Amino acid sequence: MKFLDEAKVYVRSGDGGAGCVAFRREKFIEFGGPNGGDGGRGGDVWVECVDGLNTLIDYRYQQHFKARKGEHGMGSNRHGANGADVVLKVPAGTEILAEDGETLIADMTHVGQRVRLAKGGNGGFGNAYFTTSTNRAPKHANPGQEGHEQWVWLRLKLIADAGLVGLPNAGKSTFLATVTAAKPKIADYPFTTLHPGLGVVRSDEREFVLADIPGLIEGAHDGVGLGDRFLAHVERCRVLLHLVEATNEHAGKTYKLVRKELEAYGGGLADKPEIVALSKADIVDPETLKEQVARLKRASGTKPLVLSAATGLGVQDALRAITRTIGDAKLAEAEAEPTEAWQP
Repeated sequence: MKFLDEAKVYVRSGDGGAGCVAFRREKFIEFGGPNGGDGGRGGDVWVECVDGLNTLIDYRYQQHFKARKGEHGMGSNRHGANGADVVLKVPAGTEILAEDGETLIADMTHVGQRVRLAKGGNGGFGNAYFTTSTNRAPKHANPGQEGHEQWVWLRLKLIADAGLVGLPNAGKSTFLATVTAAKPKIADYPFTTLHPGLGVVRSDEREFVLADIPGLIEGAHDGVGLGDRFLAHVERCRVLLHLVEATNEHAGKTYKLVRKELEAYGGGLADKPEIVALSKADIVDPETLKEQVARLKRASGTKPLVLSAATGLGVQDALRAITRTIGDAKLAEAEAEPTEAWQP
């Protein structure tokens, strides 16, 4: 299944049915009076967050969604049927944006959440509705209200507890494949990862979701390489694992380059808790490794972890650090939530 994280769709709710002008005419019954029924309500357009989806690929092949119109009213006080609703099913983490691509309409974060995008038009009243003490035979009815239409953007941001960032070929996919059951593409050339990937990590009787995104290069915020559009998938992460390849010419400069791109992107990524690790430590000599660790420590201000996903060196230390940071973040979020005052 192809990965698609952005789609533009057109939605339109149904028009309301028109009211009916009719009179009761039966043999031997005088003064039958008006009996025109009301029109039915037009269908709504809803967005629902469902389980089992992780991409917006369904909206590549269908971009227009229109709800059914309400039926017209009929004689003998028969009301028109309501139009059927249309439901757009999206994965958890999908943002609904207005046509300008910036105004947030809804953020679908949990399964079962439903949001109405367009309300159907009300049905018109039939002439029976307008009967009064002074107007016993009204000969007019209301037309149904028109539905609403708009273009909206669906933008998916994967929901994960931890995210991997770094330059291309820094060992992110290898780390994901080592600690989870995910099977990302792994090769010895840059940009082997073209789409974000997710995996579930089980460490010390705890579980968390780890996200891997395509690597960043200098100028990614200006569209260089694959750009920074995939950074949206780590916006919701509680912690970032920043991998710096030990074989780079200067680990400190490499670290600062990626940090510069995170700051240029915004979205609060530069302020997230970060765990810095020197990857591919098994393919450099001890002297070079020691020098790279020192450079990375000066650049990041913290002592980096040393790991090799291929041999398992330092992997458990990294997982424990991630688990500990996630726990601290959850605790801080719980303390930040306002509590209601107790009422006797």
